[in-house]
Amino acid sequence: MGFRLFRRIKQLQKEKKAVILAHNYQPPEIQDIADVVGDSLELAQHATTLKEDIMIVCGVQFMAETVKILCPDKKVILPAPDAGCPLADQLTPEMILAAKEAHPGAEMVTYVNSTAACKAVSDITCTSSNAADVVRSLKGDTVLFGPDSNLGGFVQEQVPEKTIIMVPEGGNCPVHAIFTTKDAAWAKEQGLMTMCHPECPEDVRHACDIITSTGGMIREAKEAPGWMVLTEREMAFRLQTEYPKKNFYTRDSAVCEDMKKITLKMVGKSLLDEGPEVILPDDLMEKARAPIERMLAVSKPKE
Repeated sequence: MGFRLFRRIKQLQKEKKAVILAHNYQPPEIQDIADVVGDSLELAQHATTLKEDIMIVCGVQFMAETVKILCPDKKVILPAPDAGCPLADQLTPEMILAAKEAHPGAEMVTYVNSTAACKAVSDITCTSSNAADVVRSLKGDTVLFGPDSNLGGFVQEQVPEKTIIMVPEGGNCPVHAIFTTKDAAWAKEQGLMTMCHPECPEDVRHACDIITSTGGMIREAKEAPGWMVLTEREMAFRLQTEYPKKNFYTRDSAVCEDMKKITLKMVGKSLLDEGPEVILPDDLMEKARAPIERMLAVSKPKE
């Protein structure tokens, strides 16, 4: 059944001239069938270079929205339209506007893990891989940043010359919040190197050998034979696929439920039906596109 479904999806892809984009946190079978697997920045950058008419985004709502904003003439499909993001839900456009009013002249850096409506009232977006570069590129000394305060704290450490104000204060990703220094301590007892996502709490970041985005983890993993990976558990699968002779460990409980909502059957049905399509108002896309494109101009692909 699985093999037949896999072949059917590939056949439909060819017929429909479609491409499948998948985030590193997607289930193994979704990663296996995808044409492009990467972090948020990598998916956004790839999307702008692809010629296919239909883009199946295997991720969550804000990722599909970002692809649609950057590729307004393409048909962008999210197989599970209810795949949201608890972190994105912690920030609203009203919060951003209130913060900008309270801090005149300060620019708002909004993490891509946010809604299109939030991006539309922001000055520039960022991902975990380019957040420090984005903040460093701004002229002002005071920067508004949200919604992830752990990522914001990491950026503050990287760019101490700026004053970063969190919007909202204390926002965080529930998945990365579960990690503790005990995870890093256990890894070191096993002789493993540790790398964590910058959305992890401050004490966890300081206890790890490397702090980097999921895309960065791919690049860093080549440096040691064994790793404890402090991020969503499916990243260990991605790393094991890239480096089959190395060993990767994580916590089985580090699960983003929304990232697990898409199944192979749903991908196949989405190709057959050419839906559910991501539809956004033109004016909203126009407003949200400017801060995303500004981010992409700052970002340089890593070697």
